[in-house]
Amino acid sequence: MKCRFCSEKLEHVFCDLGATPISTAYVDSRILKSEKIYPLCAYVCEKCKLVQVPVFEVPENIFKDYSYFSSVSSLWLEHCRIYTEEIINKCNLNSDSLVVEVASNDGYLLKYFLDKKIPVLGVDPAENVSKIAIEKGIETICDFFGVTLAQTISQKYRKADLIIGNNVLAHVPDINDFVKGLKILLKENSIITLEFPHLLELMEKNQFDTIYHEHFSYISIITAQQIFNMHNLDIFDVEQLSTHGGSVRIYVKHIDDKIHPISGKVEELINKEIEFGLDKTETYEKFNDNTKKVKRDALRYLIDKKSEGKRIAAFGAPAKGNTFLNYCGIGKDFIDFTVDETPYKQGLSLPGVHIPIYPLKKLYEEKPDIIIVLPWNWIDEIIPKLSFVKEYGGEIVTFIPEIRTYFKENAGDML
Repeated sequence: MKCRFCSEKLEHVFCDLGATPISTAYVDSRILKSEKIYPLCAYVCEKCKLVQVPVFEVPENIFKDYSYFSSVSSLWLEHCRIYTEEIINKCNLNSDSLVVEVASNDGYLLKYFLDKKIPVLGVDPAENVSKIAIEKGIETICDFFGVTLAQTISQKYRKADLIIGNNVLAHVPDINDFVKGLKILLKENSIITLEFPHLLELMEKNQFDTIYHEHFSYISIITAQQIFNMHNLDIFDVEQLSTHGGSVRIYVKHIDDKIHPISGKVEELINKEIEFGLDKTETYEKFNDNTKKVKRDALRYLIDKKSEGKRIAAFGAPAKGNTFLNYCGIGKDFIDFTVDETPYKQGLSLPGVHIPIYPLKKLYEEKPDIIIVLPWNWIDEIIPKLSFVKEYGGEIVTFIPEIRTYFKENAGDML
């Protein structure tokens, strides 16, 4: 295997999570059929330090019918609304501008620009979510982004005054083709903003559950800078964000752009990564031990609780939860059911472990003793929805980065 960016041979294991199904391949229990299982092992490139998983399933089979709808989370929508206000002012966008979002999902973000009478264009390969965006009045191209599509958009429409990509950089198997496409589509003296989970946060907080087959890459600023410079683009600013357990937003320009000065925050964050050891391969190779500890602690907790006769359910059916459960071997012998607010997932079962997914009201009806929150990155938004647990003395728990409990007397955290 070779690095998808620099073609160096991949020899160093970052994290081996065994063999699992695709994390978004939810199961219809009414239809008996075999599940495809793939190795889930991430490697780090000795040369460029890009962490990556091999491509075992073509993107068309992962993303054409997608189970994640961005507009479900109110916190995420507020994050996007604030971003929109700030970037419109920063870029002086108006009715003569063109904003292009790559991986535009159900139009959750572009609608804020459209409300300001700023022309927008979405790009997303998922037919089901693209259809919803189009119904909202957001013109959307249902396709994968890269050089070919960038050329088509540039010719059919025009070059973009702003290109947005939230949580998409990690999802592209051909990262060079993707970044080349950004270069082609970007108007002179205009900018790109990209948000993605920060590799430093993943490693500091044991967030191994964010590793799954649809996330092809895990990126530091050290590596991102190399990738964009290779394609005559430059990172000129960066912000650290709390979203998705710890993300970064990078601001990118043409390398010969003299309008946007390079902020000292870029070098500052790179120095922070170097201080942690992200410039050294041996730092990455130690990460696998952290995942094993989380697994042992989670299983010990669940075994003890089941031995006490506790009834356990879960909240959420996110991809990260599926990685966690399959790696730890946590199935219906521990968790009776999970709930999810996305209607698309309700009535199905989690891949691999086959835990059934119900609407939220199932928790109110069953009143389980323990509720495991699988999308721990949205815990602040989820806790108020589960406040009823306090009424009957239930307990809420998360396992990443370590075991944390909520509500129950003498719990580790009281929210």
